[in-house]
Amino acid sequence: MLILSRKIDEKIRIGEDVVITLIGIQGDQVKIGIEAPKSVKVFRQEVFDAIQNENKLAAAGTPDQGAVSVLSKLLKK
Repeated sequence: MLILSRKIDEKIRIGEDVVITLIGIQGDQVKIGIEAPKSVKVFRQEVFDAIQNENKLAAAGTPDQGAVSVLSKLLKK
C-alpha cells in the first residue's frame, strides 16, 4: 500500500485518467473528489462488498431480499 500525505486541494494522479483531489477534512472525515472516465467504476468499499455479495447470491440462485434492501439504501447515500 502506498501512503501519501496531501493538503486540501492537492491531487493524486493514478495512471493517465484518474485524479483524486483532497476536498476537505472535518474531524475524522476526509472528503475526496475522484475524476475518472465513465468506463472506470468507482464505489465505496461497503457498496462494492454488497454488490459482490448480491452477485454471488444471484449466481447461486438464492436472491437475498435483505441484501437487496441494504444495497438499495447504500446506493441512495
